[in-house]
Amino acid sequence: MEEQNEIRGSGQRRYVSTGGRRRGGSGFLPGVLVGILIAVIAVGILFALRGGSSMPMIGAGTSTDGLAVDDATVQKLKVLEQYIDYYFYKSSEVTDEQLENGMYKGLLNSLDDVYTCYFTPEEYQSIKQQTEGIYYGIGAYVSKDVESGMCVISGVIKGTPAEAGGLMEGDIIYKVDGKDMAGMELEEVVAHIKGEEGSKVKVTLIRNGEEIVVELTRAKVSAPTVDSEMLEGGIGYLQITQFDDVTTKQFSDNLASLKTQGLEGLIIDLRGNPGGNVTTVCAIAEQFLPEGLIFYMEDKNGTRTEYTCKGANWDLPLVVLVNEYSASASEIFSGAVKDAGIGKLVGKKTYGKGVVQNLIPFEDGSAIKITVANYYTRGGNDINLKGIEPDVEIGLDSEAYLEDGTDTQLDKAVEVMKEEMASRSK
Repeated sequence: MEEQNEIRGSGQRRYVSTGGRRRGGSGFLPGVLVGILIAVIAVGILFALRGGSSMPMIGAGTSTDGLAVDDATVQKLKVLEQYIDYYFYKSSEVTDEQLENGMYKGLLNSLDDVYTCYFTPEEYQSIKQQTEGIYYGIGAYVSKDVESGMCVISGVIKGTPAEAGGLMEGDIIYKVDGKDMAGMELEEVVAHIKGEEGSKVKVTLIRNGEEIVVELTRAKVSAPTVDSEMLEGGIGYLQITQFDDVTTKQFSDNLASLKTQGLEGLIIDLRGNPGGNVTTVCAIAEQFLPEGLIFYMEDKNGTRTEYTCKGANWDLPLVVLVNEYSASASEIFSGAVKDAGIGKLVGKKTYGKGVVQNLIPFEDGSAIKITVANYYTRGGNDINLKGIEPDVEIGLDSEAYLEDGTDTQLDKAVEVMKEEMASRSK
């Protein structure tokens, strides 16, 4: 087995507003890009966790004393399976694979940790595909509301079936092809929505208390994770939807393009960004931060693992846009910027996911994702369940956005940037 490091909001985020695409943009929305395009907790293939935290292998001749799975529990599971076969009124529709996966999922669900879960081979394969930037599905961003337990649309990509079908941020996913999604994990909802290119899926949504049924034709969706444009006065705007394997190059290309256009100040938009892999966020952060920590993490034994950078020569004003949906790796980046004092945070307090997961694949193609450590920002702040307060707080006026495309948060970021640029020119 191979352990891999995961640092993402895992889609377990609160989505209740009805914002939309940024004004004049290419259709990027704050939100989690759903695999295929419904974000399956977007795990990504990351690098091995430092510190040598190897997992003990349990096999023949190894004592299982103190473990929940022993001879007695195995025997009880066999009895339960027999009862299901004998009594359950739809036992003929239940497969051995379904029961087996249910046992694995149930074991990890018993930890009562929203970020720890089991992936079937199909689910894990879907997750791996997300880092490639090509997806098959409806072209939506999805997250899970931790209070209601329902999955919601957190964004829509331009030119996709989701946009053509009129899906909006804040739509609650109630049913898929008539099947109730209440109580399902994010990856289960994804499994129902994804499918082959050209196939159809019927999604029942709840919007403002009303039920809406939309039939969509799944398609191949190219989903860049970075977008940019030059605003007035030499202000560059660069949006990162999530930190995937493809993001580092996309970021560098977009930043280089802005520089050729006379970049004098940069706004980085992390609104709705659920996080991503450690390699990517560190590679981007080290282009801005002075020498020192990016962040560090501590496991249950107190072992500390530091992620550092040699120091960059960034000397332009920097503003980072965040909101209550900016999570995990997004908080590492924004927290480092704030702690280092090299830029201003504008928007709403971030989500507050300060824990790290390991992704452990198995030979049969399945995998588990398990929380292994807390992480702390550059300044040593524990942001788990707390979030990061912006320097300038402002919410998104959804009504204004829907009426004429006005993005009140971006407008405030531009205002703050102009003030920073003016103060430097004195």
